Amino acid sequence: MHATSAFLLLLAILSGIGLIIILSTKYKVHPFFSLSAACFVTGAVGGLDAMMILTTMKEGFGKIMSSLGFIIAIGTVLGMVLQANGATTAMANAIIKWVGSRRSVFAISLTGFIVGLPIFCDSGYIVLNGLNQSMIRKTAVPVAVMSTAMATGLYAVHCFIPPHPGVTAAVGALNADPGRVILYGLLAAVPAMLAGYYWAVWRGRKFPAGPAADNEPLISEEPAQLPAALLSFVPVVVPVLLIALRAVVFSLMHTGNGTLEQVLIVGDPAIALSIGLVLALMIPSKWNKGQLHQLVQHGLEKAGGILVIIGAGGAFGMVIQALKLQDYLSGLEHINTLGLLFPFLVALVLKTAQGSSTVAILTAASIVLPFLPGLQLDSENGRVIAVLAMGAGSMAVSHVNDAYFWVITNFSGQELKPVLQVYSTATVCMAVVGLLFVYLLSLIIL
Repeated sequence: MHATSAFLLLLAILSGIGLIIILSTKYKVHPFFSLSAACFVTGAVGGLDAMMILTTMKEGFGKIMSSLGFIIAIGTVLGMVLQANGATTAMANAIIKWVGSRRSVFAISLTGFIVGLPIFCDSGYIVLNGLNQSMIRKTAVPVAVMSTAMATGLYAVHCFIPPHPGVTAAVGALNADPGRVILYGLLAAVPAMLAGYYWAVWRGRKFPAGPAADNEPLISEEPAQLPAALLSFVPVVVPVLLIALRAVVFSLMHTGNGTLEQVLIVGDPAIALSIGLVLALMIPSKWNKGQLHQLVQHGLEKAGGILVIIGAGGAFGMVIQALKLQDYLSGLEHINTLGLLFPFLVALVLKTAQGSSTVAILTAASIVLPFLPGLQLDSENGRVIAVLAMGAGSMAVSHVNDAYFWVITNFSGQELKPVLQVYSTATVCMAVVGLLFVYLLSLIIL
């Protein structure tokens, strides 16, 4: 790629991102329309014709709907049912009692880390959103702090540990040992999670605190009127376990087993969340006539608003992918001296540009593979280090072109500014800390 086309590529991406930020923050344009406008601006500056832009937008929107549509719709209703019957309040009470109110932020971060092990960060955030909102109400911690702590806990494992799709694809592309990636990835995810937690606490303090405890509670806060804590956790824990079981079994299967696959359909995120919803409806609660119908309808309406924004984010990411940024990166010279910094930077640039951590690490793997011998990463452990370096790079920067960014923004009820200033900057901190840990690990195992 020539210098001129490289400049146009950079200009196209920056123009689109800048337009989103200006329209959303200064002119308060709905994110769906600001993202859609950015698609056309980015595509036009990057040299795509109008028909190509529109076709690419539809493809990106459709991919997001197929992967997250059912999950967000069912997960939103599940969260609202758990709020309405008092289960989230009971869970918040239990967690605060176990760890103490002063450590509630760390508790939600650790909860995100554990729940995020088997399921996508998007799904995990939706599943835990009701619990997160209850924790905010009970502790009066700023929304920016609590939401970012939970989001980064989920995000740390999403980028480092199989069976999450990006890192799993990279393991396959580089022929790395999956067992070692899981082991070392788990070790790398812990400091990344702690980095996100401490950054959320420090950076989020400048934003207003959450509502005071017991401010307009969804139901009476009297313990006698709340369901048992153990019963309240069941609709959240069961879907997580089902998804984890399916992921683990599939990762261990060397050949297909049709019968087993049929049985493990219960571990599909949409099915697992549906089971969680049924379990939530079984928690004792006195539903007024028509209340459940109104609750479900309201939840689906809320999910629809979220989905169009996330879909537009997917469209924007797909337009950027169509600009072939990876072709430019693969043509760079004199990179052998960079070592593990090269796979990290490739994934970071791709992540920042197009939004998806999965796409970033998958694309980076195909670019990095031919350079492994020159980078001195062609050994068994070297390939593991390369995968983890790309995992760290795929964390940053999560911003307006990332579907997960919009899940956090919409489900937490925050404005764009605090999410950019706290969560987006937290992902940078996580990426740097993750890279540092991977480097220290390389000194030991290489």
